[in-house]
Amino acid sequence: MSSTKGQVIRCKAAVAWEAGKPLVIEEVEVAPPQKMEVRIKILYTSLCHTDVYFWEAKGQNPVFPRILGHEAAGIVESVGEGVIELAPGDHVLPVFTGECKDCAHCKSEESNMCSLLRINTDRGVMIHDGQSRFSINGKPIYHFVGTSTFSEYTVVHVGCVAKINPLAPLDKVCVLSCGISTGLGATLNVAKPTKGSSVAIFGLGAVGLAAAEGARIAGASRIIGVDLNASRFEEAKKFGVTEFVNPKDHSKPVQEIIAEMTDGGVDRSVECTGHIDAMISAFECVHDGWGVAVLVGVPHKEAVFKTHPMNLLNERTLKGTFFGNYKPRSDLPSVVEKYMNRELELEKFITHTLPFTQINKAFDLMLKGEGLRCIITMED
Repeated sequence: MSSTKGQVIRCKAAVAWEAGKPLVIEEVEVAPPQKMEVRIKILYTSLCHTDVYFWEAKGQNPVFPRILGHEAAGIVESVGEGVIELAPGDHVLPVFTGECKDCAHCKSEESNMCSLLRINTDRGVMIHDGQSRFSINGKPIYHFVGTSTFSEYTVVHVGCVAKINPLAPLDKVCVLSCGISTGLGATLNVAKPTKGSSVAIFGLGAVGLAAAEGARIAGASRIIGVDLNASRFEEAKKFGVTEFVNPKDHSKPVQEIIAEMTDGGVDRSVECTGHIDAMISAFECVHDGWGVAVLVGVPHKEAVFKTHPMNLLNERTLKGTFFGNYKPRSDLPSVVEKYMNRELELEKFITHTLPFTQINKAFDLMLKGEGLRCIITMED
């Protein structure tokens, strides 16, 4: 790959020209990486709800034309000035948020919210010079959350690139660069259930099932899945879910149902829907004295969380989490190792595989709510 170092690469990318319109496979020019940047050959990418949300562009600043995509795996093609920890040929996961290793957040053992490289959905350019590395006929095509993985080649800040075990199958571990790690880490790193404990998971999409997988790995004895879609319950058993509650089946609030099922409440809960009512239920369903609720889902910007202060004074804990509290460069390699030593099962999250030319079909599947993760193979 070194023959292309320092040169513009022409390759195929799926360009979103306008909101809600099918992506178009175009030939784009990808500029060489600049200071503290890495150019990556993407081999596999998957589709996450965040891609669909910003493609629809409902309720946020529309930035078009743009190359979406942020769950992926690939191989380093070349590196820019100042990059010493990565080299051409390294196997990597690009990540939508970063770790500069220099700011107060990166130096804190508790935070993963890097001041420099924290997710920015409005920025469509590289932070080094405010320019895009993508163009068509000299006109810029904008980046998406610093990754833009719906392209055969992409340029990413070095702080948003996790170097992983070269033996790890990239078509499996690519799903760890966003949703699966978010749910898994919410349970293992933030809720921290103990062996034999009870855990309630609100929302049984890919992130919620990853949270359930975390509870299974931790040795929870009861994992209660809460979802309005009963068709998800059978699938969830593969992820360790032992019982199910559909709020539509009950006349009283779901937190009361769970408290009755568990003699006062669950030990831990993880909320993965972003709906404010589910967030409140997830908090109010944990046991007084020791219960911990963790919020993962992103709510509507006008949403307000309301609960009686006594719920907190009675020693329940409410926490939030971002990307499962994983620092991308420091922690993701160890999550890949969990898969390699068969502690974490990733195959059951992957329900579809499509060639890059059929990327719009992946959007259709997600819009219909079919499957969990669709892997898009970049090479024919």
